[in-house]
Order: sequence, then C-alpha cells, then structure tokens
Amino acid sequence: MILGVIVLSAVAHQTLSTDADPICAMKKHAGGFFAYGWGIAAILSSIIWQFAQYALAASMLVLLARQVGWADAPRWVMGLVALVWCVVVALLYDRSPRLVRVYENLLKAMVWLIILCFAVVVAKTGIPEPAKLLAGLVPHIPAERVIEGGDPIRPITVIVSGLAAAVGVNMLFVYPYTLRRRGWRRDHRTLARYDLIFGMFVPYAIAASLILIAAASVLHFASPELFAGKKISPDAIAQILAAPDRLGPGVGVWVFGLGIIAMALSSITMQMLCSGFACETMFGWKRGTPLHVVGTLLPAIGVLGAVYWSEMAMWIAVPTNVVCGLLMPLAYVGFIVLQRSRAYLGEDRPGGLGGVAWVAGMIVATLVLLGGLGTVIVKDGPGYLQRALDALGSSSEVSP
Repeated sequence: MILGVIVLSAVAHQTLSTDADPICAMKKHAGGFFAYGWGIAAILSSIIWQFAQYALAASMLVLLARQVGWADAPRWVMGLVALVWCVVVALLYDRSPRLVRVYENLLKAMVWLIILCFAVVVAKTGIPEPAKLLAGLVPHIPAERVIEGGDPIRPITVIVSGLAAAVGVNMLFVYPYTLRRRGWRRDHRTLARYDLIFGMFVPYAIAASLILIAAASVLHFASPELFAGKKISPDAIAQILAAPDRLGPGVGVWVFGLGIIAMALSSITMQMLCSGFACETMFGWKRGTPLHVVGTLLPAIGVLGAVYWSEMAMWIAVPTNVVCGLLMPLAYVGFIVLQRSRAYLGEDRPGGLGGVAWVAGMIVATLVLLGGLGTVIVKDGPGYLQRALDALGSSSEVSP
C-alpha cells in the first residue's frame, strides 16, 4: 500500500498541477502505447476480478438463503441475482445520483460493520502469541510450507498478490478523474497527499491488521486444514466466527455475511463503472449511448465465476491478483515518464533531492511488481493454469 501511495501521490500531483485530462496527457507526453495500455489494462482488470467477486457473492448469498429455509439454493441463481442487482445500480449511476449515494453509504456502513466484527473477535479471543505478532511487523519472507494433503504455500506468491491488489490498475485509472470530479485543483495538492495517508493508508492498515490477527488467532486454530493450501469457503469462515464464544450465530452469519456481500457487490459495480468510464475516455463512447452501456457491461461475463468456482476459494484471489498485477507496471512506467516531463509539468516538475526520491520510489514500486510477478509466473503459472482447466472440466460435476 505504501508503494501504491507513492505512485498515487505522483498521479495526484500531476493531475492537480496541470488540470489536464490524464489519459490525454499520458498519450501526448508518454506515448499512445502507455495511454491505451493503461486504459485497456483497467478494462481487463475489471473483467478479470469479476470472476472472483461473483463467486464470493454467490457463496455468501447461498449461506444466507439457507438461514431463511432455502436449503438447496443453486449458486448460479445467486450469481444471477448479484448480476441483475449490479447491472441495475451501474446503469442508475447517471440517472439517480441521490439513490446511488444512499446505496453507497449503506454499503460503506456494512463494510465497516464487518471490520468491527473482526475487531470484536480479536478483543474476545485475544492474541495467543503476541511475540510472533510483533515479529511479524518486521518485513520478511517466510519459508515455503508444504503440508501433507495440501498444495505448497509459497509466501512470495501471497506477498506479490497483496502488492498487486493493494492498489489495482482500475483504481489507478479512476483516481485522477475522481480528483477532477471533486473539483480539486492546484490548491488541493497537499490535501490530496494527506487524504492518501489518512483517508486510505491508515484505515487500510487498521482493517487489514484486524482481519489478519483474527484469521491467525481464530480461523487457524479452529480449522487448521483451511491453512493447508486447500479451498477456504467464506460460508465456513462465517460459521466459525458464529461460534458462541466469538460473534454468536446471528452476528457471525448475518452481519459477516452481509458485509462480505456488500464488499463483493460494491466491487462489481465499481468495476463495471470503471470499464464504462475507460471506454468513454479512450474510445469516445459517450454516456447514455448504447456503446457506453456495452462498455459498462463488459465485466458482466464474470458472473461465470459463480458457476465455475461454486466453492469460492480464497486461492482464486491470488492468481487473479497476479494476472491483474501484470497490467500495472505499464501504467507505472507511464506515470514515471510524466513525473519527469518538463513539457508536461513545467515549473511543477518535482526537483531536488525530494523529486529524485519520489521518482526513485515509483521505480522501486515498478521493479518490485515486475520482479515479484516474474517469479510467481515462473513458479506457479503452470499450476494455476492447470487448476483453471480442471475447474472448467469439472464444473458440471460440482453439486449446486
């Protein structure tokens, strides 16, 4: 996330200093290759991530359906429910801003509720091994683990996946346009940096820490097989958290389940909007036209994730992050070029030791992604490809 903040702060500086359209600026000063690569990467990333999000949403909707007596709710039906909901919301964004704002605030509240759930779990269960928690604050790469009956757990794969997911390429695409839509200009450059730190990095660090501590102190001891490189079902996690000594059945299933659904649905909707926006800025598909609707609905193919991954495995997220991460270095390089372009930034080009350090941080972020992703592709690429083929081949045999 820190590496992402370094890049996003440069994007904010460039956008607010020049007030130029970001993709047009990229095309003019860095080249069409980087501009269109950035936009297409945002679209592809939005499409790829949809598969995991639909699988997650369908899994949790099935769990809640069981709570109200629909014991045999098919996952593909729940996937279609999620699809219809997100399509309607995405198409309403420009037609009913007030309704959308209420919907967004509701989703945010549900997401914060799930974070509160993890905080309660940590408070109730405590931290079994605080010394190891403190040691974990020191960055390091653990040894690879191979557990009998499970797949090897490669720490570098998980780390690179996290790096790629912390700041996605579609988020990188939407961010500068969000600043412009807020009406922020040159006077807001310092505010933008503080916003990245206190509005994004700090909440992210707190939420991620609570989730990781709860996972290590509760899920690992409650069901060690979940950490053996096997599939992790979200509904199984909900039931573990619903134990009387943790959250209790009502909170554990309904609050946790609704929070997970809120995260999945909000992500699906935002990815649809990102795809439509990218098509608008790159190809001129204006809002309200059939072409723009097509661009917005391109990621909808991800609903197949509810069919082909009927038991949502968290390990689906890892290869998804890696594939999407492959698309990010192209955008990063483009922004590095813009950060050093005097023709683009003029007197606002960062100079001195601070400017050098800023660009160096962007280069480090790019190299870390490239090096990590290259390692993961060589080591794990064939295995993930085989898993995908196996999932496609066995999907018809999986019970609903």
